Amino acid sequence: MLKVGLTGGIGSGKSEVSARLDGHGAVVIDADKIAREVVEPGTPGLAAVVAEFGADVLLASGALDREKVGRIVFADPARLAALNAIVHPLVGDRMQELMDAAPPGAVVVYDVPLLAENGLAGMYDEVVVVDAPEETQLDRLVARRGMTEEDARARMASQASREERRAVATHVIDNSGSLADLKSQVDALWHSLTHRSAP
Repeated sequence: MLKVGLTGGIGSGKSEVSARLDGHGAVVIDADKIAREVVEPGTPGLAAVVAEFGADVLLASGALDREKVGRIVFADPARLAALNAIVHPLVGDRMQELMDAAPPGAVVVYDVPLLAENGLAGMYDEVVVVDAPEETQLDRLVARRGMTEEDARARMASQASREERRAVATHVIDNSGSLADLKSQVDALWHSLTHRSAP
């Protein structure tokens, strides 16, 4: 089994790379997806978040208002740390379960947005960083996700810098060009990873 950490700043196109690796046959373990699952209604994770942040972080449906929580924690490092202290251990446990279920010889890709920030590079055999210029990230967040420029810049500022991410990379995917260019880079990456994971 080859353990690959995949990361990139918000708006870098990491999700696109993750989907393409999944299409090639990687076992993708998506930390963001798991982070949503561990705070779904009825979970101990959601109960802990409500105990920490108050019931006004819930929608009328009883689900977590992720936008509201985002506005709270991305403006206040202490609140972000409190949220992470609840969610990260739950995510780690679930990721371990999924890894244990992967077949022998698999390329297991851990889609981890905060890999560089949390000093996790040493946990992986390879670290893939999806990189894009900050202005490109900003344009994508405003145009595609409908964020205000202020919110987008705050999210970007709360993450590691491009230089910090690139410093932990064994592979860098440059996503400043076309989708065709991205596809060719991911194809080459997959060839390299499968070559490494072969017995």
